Amino acid sequence: MASSASRQATLSPKARLERMEATAKKGLGQNFLVSQGAVRMMMAAAEVGPQDTVVEVGPGLGVLTQALVAAASKVVAVELDRELAAALGRELSSAANLAILCVDVREVNPRELTGGAPYKLVANLPYYAASPILRRFLESEHPPKQAVVMVQREVAKNMTAQPGQMSLMSVGVQVYGKPRIVGYVPPGAFYPRPKVTSAVVRIEVYPSPAVDLGDRSAFFEVVRAGFSAPRKQLRNALSHGLGVRPEEGGALLAAAGVDPRRRAETLTLDEWGALYRMARDSGLPGAVKEARDAGKGPSQD
Repeated sequence: MASSASRQATLSPKARLERMEATAKKGLGQNFLVSQGAVRMMMAAAEVGPQDTVVEVGPGLGVLTQALVAAASKVVAVELDRELAAALGRELSSAANLAILCVDVREVNPRELTGGAPYKLVANLPYYAASPILRRFLESEHPPKQAVVMVQREVAKNMTAQPGQMSLMSVGVQVYGKPRIVGYVPPGAFYPRPKVTSAVVRIEVYPSPAVDLGDRSAFFEVVRAGFSAPRKQLRNALSHGLGVRPEEGGALLAAAGVDPRRRAETLTLDEWGALYRMARDSGLPGAVKEARDAGKGPSQD
């Protein structure tokens, strides 16, 4: 007699949803992963073994979940959709090493998901929430030792960009780990089919941040200020983002060893670190926070 998993694998995505008595909700950005080829790509990149605890965000129809359960010691699948979480629990009820949590992962301390155990993050992230979910894990006091995530191709390129094409996301990821694009996944690998190509990104998370952050909130206040007007020279962008005169922004940059005429996209992580330290010593990150809280500063997004 065929197992539940093998029977499910032969079903079409539409039939699988009907079997699970669930529907794809556009408001939750649900594009379910259905390609076994994409699953194999993610599993090879994650190198999940019998000693690993894995956190999966947005398990969807459970195609990736099945592979993780077969390979890992424990899998914690976090699903926001209550209907889908219940259906997945029924479909994979025989998996003793699977825990399904119906919560918004953006509001959960990652330490609580694994009880403090080391873990890997392996997930097909919802397009609309990929950035805040990644931040939640990477900025946590209990980050994953490795992350393998499916995101939009353009997001993947932003994550892996080098100086000259850096963005707020590039800095936000590369401070915490080394990302690389493993491969690209076509729209047909998902149901419903999205309009964009996706990419699998592997992030080797550092034991400690690549830059001595001190106050990481203040560090990112400075980075956000730099990218608040990305097409402008940094002295003008900092003037806008930090609420100082252009000559003050220029002096701050010069003191950090950065040419004031450069743009934010050209800075290395070390240069951002030097700029942060000079701004910190000048007391400027606090001024940015006050301005933002008053509705005048750069966006947190």
